[in-house]
Amino acid sequence: MYEEYFKLTDKPFALNPDPHFYYGSKEHDRVLAYLRYGLNQAEGFIVVTGDVGAGKTTLIAALLEEINKYDDIIASQLVTTQLQPDDLLKMVSNAFGLPYAGMSKSELLTSIENFLRKQAKKKKRVLLIVDEAQNLESHSLEELRMLSNFHEKTKSLLQSFLLGQGEFRDLLRAPNLEQFRQRIIASYHLGPMSKIESRCYIEHRLKVAGWRNDPLFLNDAYDLIYKHTHGIPRRINTLCDRIMLYAYTEELHEIPVSVVGSVVKELEEELHFTSNGEDSGIRKGSVKIPAASGTAAKLSKNDSGRIDLLENRISELEGILFKGRTFIEALMKYKNK
Repeated sequence: MYEEYFKLTDKPFALNPDPHFYYGSKEHDRVLAYLRYGLNQAEGFIVVTGDVGAGKTTLIAALLEEINKYDDIIASQLVTTQLQPDDLLKMVSNAFGLPYAGMSKSELLTSIENFLRKQAKKKKRVLLIVDEAQNLESHSLEELRMLSNFHEKTKSLLQSFLLGQGEFRDLLRAPNLEQFRQRIIASYHLGPMSKIESRCYIEHRLKVAGWRNDPLFLNDAYDLIYKHTHGIPRRINTLCDRIMLYAYTEELHEIPVSVVGSVVKELEEELHFTSNGEDSGIRKGSVKIPAASGTAAKLSKNDSGRIDLLENRISELEGILFKGRTFIEALMKYKNK
């Protein structure tokens, strides 16, 4: 791959969230401050929403890295899909390593409560992080609210952070969730980065990966990257990863605006990456490997080049499947029990 060619120590634009590459833009640092505030309060719900690819999961990864330095907080992350209330309780139990197979709702609640009280006696706090919260039904949110009712004297035994896409805010406005809303102590909507921050984000990730200005992005290249990604981190990663691959195959050490334009065109043809920076996704019902063209045509001249391109495509698809795979693994674990 291009890492060796450009003498990098790591892949700078991988799609999977990695706290090692966390970049503190104004928006991201503000959200992280809200999450830290929530930890200090040790009660209620913190809600963070944002567009697809805005960096919510990476923020949580950075927070978890901080939390792991202390031994008084037990934190588990739950990636949700369309769960019924009883399924949610099973997933919460699984997240904290508790038994759940064949247990009734009342048994699950008792088991979770006993676990929380046991940790409180050890002077440990328990944090549940729920990702993709927009997929929760209102009944499942009510189950989370009920879990927040567990107290030891004046202290809450469970605190929850909820991360979701923008539509989660609409769900929370439902009249039947008034009691849930009253438990939210802070909420924030994560917006895109500015043009300047987008450039700093790119350079930050490159420097973390050992970049020494090779390849050199020219100023107008940064401008076009921003135009086609609108400051959304995951879109920037997708585009810049392909730009680096293009530069490698063409043996370039400078990236002008023309290279960015060529890569954007390839993405439009191969990944349905639209001109406004949005990824329209894989065609429903199939996964299409595009015919060789542009960079792919150049790589077809030798086997190693083709392998590099396929590895790059696999990496892109892994990012799309990352969250779904986490949930499937949890379900398989439950089924095997």
